[in-house]
Amino acid sequence: MMDSIIFDLDGTLWDSSDQVLKIWNQVVKKYPGINEITIEQLAGCMGLQSQEIGQKLYPELSVQQQQKILTECEEVECLYLAENGGVLYPELEKVLKQLANKYKLFIVSNCQSGYIEAFFQFHHLEKYFVDFENPGRTGLSKGENIKLIIERNNLQNPVYVGDTMGDLKGARFAGIPFVYAKYGFGEVEEFDYVIDKISVLLELF
Repeated sequence: MMDSIIFDLDGTLWDSSDQVLKIWNQVVKKYPGINEITIEQLAGCMGLQSQEIGQKLYPELSVQQQQKILTECEEVECLYLAENGGVLYPELEKVLKQLANKYKLFIVSNCQSGYIEAFFQFHHLEKYFVDFENPGRTGLSKGENIKLIIERNNLQNPVYVGDTMGDLKGARFAGIPFVYAKYGFGEVEEFDYVIDKISVLLELF
């Protein structure tokens, strides 16, 4: 019997892409000869870790230059989101509140340290979650971070909810069922369950 739900963040619980694009391009403008980022490029980076994003956006730059820009973008982004928030998917808090009455809830996202905390800080949703993890803090892959959450919290039968191939691979690595949030950013063809909006979780579980 399922005892817990581990969520991805971007494309699953909220959409911060418009806010992130605005902030990142403010940073990028400071670097001569560096092209601004488009919303399509940003969408293609969802679910990737920082070093992968740098390679995808700026393959012509050295790894050191990529990381310098990305680190600055991410620092400014966390400060901005903590004060301004992103766009929560419809009925998110209502769904989390009901799910938290039955299951332990967690977040594992491929983000930097401070990003999940910014989500919590502005939207006041931390009360519904037991624990969270990210590679910015651990240096681990999504699958490894999912396993870390499972082991740290003694979970017996968790599921993972996400919207990208990276989320599917992470869930498979951890050996747990995958719920595909098809309203998010990614295209995933293999899954154990599929939802077209977050509130469907209440019917599913």
